[in-house]
Amino acid sequence: MTITGKQLFTTLDPDGTLTVAVEEVTVPDPTGNQVLVKMEAAPINPSDLAILVGAADLETASYSPGKFVATVPEPFNAGSKARHGLKLPAGNEGAGTVVAVGDSDTARSLLGQRVSCVPGNAYSEYCIADAAMCLPLGDHSAEDGASAFINPMTALGFVENARMDRQNAILHTVGASNLGQILTRICKEDGIGLVNIVRKDSQVDLLRSLGSTHVVNSADDDFMRQLSAAIEDTGAFYGFDPVGGGQGVDNAFKAMEQVAVSRMTEYSRYGSNQPKRMFIYGRLDMAPTILSPSYGFGWTLSGWLLFPFLQTAGAETVSRMRARVRESLTTTFASHYKKRVNLDEMLTKQAVTDYRVMRTGEKYLVTPWS
Repeated sequence: MTITGKQLFTTLDPDGTLTVAVEEVTVPDPTGNQVLVKMEAAPINPSDLAILVGAADLETASYSPGKFVATVPEPFNAGSKARHGLKLPAGNEGAGTVVAVGDSDTARSLLGQRVSCVPGNAYSEYCIADAAMCLPLGDHSAEDGASAFINPMTALGFVENARMDRQNAILHTVGASNLGQILTRICKEDGIGLVNIVRKDSQVDLLRSLGSTHVVNSADDDFMRQLSAAIEDTGAFYGFDPVGGGQGVDNAFKAMEQVAVSRMTEYSRYGSNQPKRMFIYGRLDMAPTILSPSYGFGWTLSGWLLFPFLQTAGAETVSRMRARVRESLTTTFASHYKKRVNLDEMLTKQAVTDYRVMRTGEKYLVTPWS
């Protein structure tokens, strides 16, 4: 069986030229535990943008049907040396219908079913995916299942990670994001304390409508006072930040330390020994992470990525997480989209410069066959 279809590729040359284009490709037959999925929907997540556009100058790029060519400035180009000359696919996750399968029992059981999958090249008309990583969607639409992996499993991963570290409260620095809304619903269902940081009053209202009781607006004059009060109420000395750049993590640590010091019964010139931990799980801001260590001597900052976490969590935990997502796909784990574009439309200047901004609540969905 020979199948051809459109697929998006991104290439960064040593001179900083970034080419993103849709091409016609021949799709290999699935073997073993593989399935061939006719893709129907794939979200553009922040995690996709690093490879899709990175730090490219999109305003001065040249655009033509199904293609754009841009320049990645230094030092960002030098920092991407490992991918120079590589022609890479894009699109972490999506959903579609299985149209061909390998010879394993797991693969054969999915033939004809609509599934959510994580192929790594979801911006395509057809994808080869691992049957073990496919989630049957039953009567759910492809749009329902397109974002069934990255954000839901990441939000669940935060809660599982907190439990492993014997924490019962979490701080999240971009609370109104799609992922943040999912985390808010999970924490409400599970009785986990949650401190949400947002940037607008409308986002405060949104999260409160979802049941969040501790929402702090970083634009308020008394932001740090509010943040410390929320940490005092919840005990959230454990948090996650997708921004990376700037002082967001620094502010979180400072507020945690203020609360910790207020609980001390004896003065110490070293500050508190209250354990405080923050994880950076994204780089929405490519600027340096600014820290001004004055947080006592019990603070830790580290990175967090979904797939390494799943590898360490164990098969039983991952299976339980995936089952929960499937059971509440259109409620707890629902995603919403601002706009739907096909493969050619996603590479227009209007679309690229819009979704690259990563505004809260304005996610794009790629529908290859529209």
